[in-house]
Amino acid sequence: MAATTPVTILAGSLGAGKTTLLNHLLQHADGRDLAVLINDMGEVNVDAELVADGSELDVDDGIAELSNGCLCCELQDDLETAVVRLARSYEFDHLVVESSGISEPEPVARLFTTTSRVAARYAVDAIVTVLDTPLFIDTFAGEAVPERRTDPAAESDRPLSDLLIEQLEAADLILCNKADRCEPAELAETDALLDALRPTAETIHTEFSAADPDRVLGVGRFDPAIDAQQSRGRRDQDRAQSQPSDQNSDHDHEADHTHRRPSEAYGVDSFVFRARRPFHPDRFAALLRDLPAAIVRSKGTVWVAGTDMQLSLSQAGPSVRLTATGPWIATLPALERDLYRSNRPDLEWHDEFGDQQTELVVIATARDDTGEHNDFDTEIDGVESRLRARLTDSLISETEWDRDAFAPRNSFPVEPGEETVLRRE
Repeated sequence: MAATTPVTILAGSLGAGKTTLLNHLLQHADGRDLAVLINDMGEVNVDAELVADGSELDVDDGIAELSNGCLCCELQDDLETAVVRLARSYEFDHLVVESSGISEPEPVARLFTTTSRVAARYAVDAIVTVLDTPLFIDTFAGEAVPERRTDPAAESDRPLSDLLIEQLEAADLILCNKADRCEPAELAETDALLDALRPTAETIHTEFSAADPDRVLGVGRFDPAIDAQQSRGRRDQDRAQSQPSDQNSDHDHEADHTHRRPSEAYGVDSFVFRARRPFHPDRFAALLRDLPAAIVRSKGTVWVAGTDMQLSLSQAGPSVRLTATGPWIATLPALERDLYRSNRPDLEWHDEFGDQQTELVVIATARDDTGEHNDFDTEIDGVESRLRARLTDSLISETEWDRDAFAPRNSFPVEPGEETVLRRE
């Protein structure tokens, strides 16, 4: 086996079509020697049985034999032990890891990119997220509230919309599966939303997860240095640089209208809200509990009056949660504060407020509070301006500046690592 073996990590919600994709790859390996490791949250690994049924495999004590190689499915061992055992026991060209439908792919990828014994043997080729496109449309581009497909008590109390977003934001390749169940306009809007959420990912429309293996395996798309927010910033910068200025523009406006980007045609855009003044806890909590339907995703750091905690906000569709990541450096004792600053020379620092600030990335669509779409060419600007106004109104005023007068009142976490759910599906 080569010094490092490429790894493809499959992610996606329950029922999206990950196991169908896995069987498809096994059946059309075209000379590749594949090994597969399947993670299932259940006591019985149903996915492993489905893979065995759909290909020339035998499942026996966690080991599945593959006609053109081998497949190991360690149902009890942890991931690191399993993949090291694979490398020592079998010869194969490519490892495919199918993660559970309620898990995030990034922790799996992290195992292969750290200095562990696994990283010395493997290299991540791509994170592939299989998307249940009709469910995604219902969640983020439609009016329906998504429902879980299994008993939440049996899996996780994680909001479905939040999990969907995080699986997409980690993806290098997104298979928009079940595309045959969607209208062309729905697929176009899905592409626009995905472009805003994860602009660096390639998107493929599939039926029954039937993707060309050459577009899934050996693509070399994984880059650990790229995260979702950095990607959005580069995308916006590239777009601005690619647009001609008014002085040099004598192009055909009708042609531009015909060939607009999906994100423009479908009114999907992103913007950043920054503030060097804290939010009023009551007004901000009320805003988060009543976000308009147009806000698909918001994520970032917020400063709330009445707490020294730096809060991480994650909103995906109808769910909103905040996590206390630790105290603001500006609130620490002087000696500790100076030590932190000396170790972080690139830390942005305000003369009066230090590192305390709000910085939110927001992705929105041209949709009103009822979920109905409006004029895509004009409404997105209105969505941004209205939300900016509401966010600004939620900041404490000059007359309210005495921060000692405020308290989180159980709306926000106050201890490091504590999480508060302000709204759920």
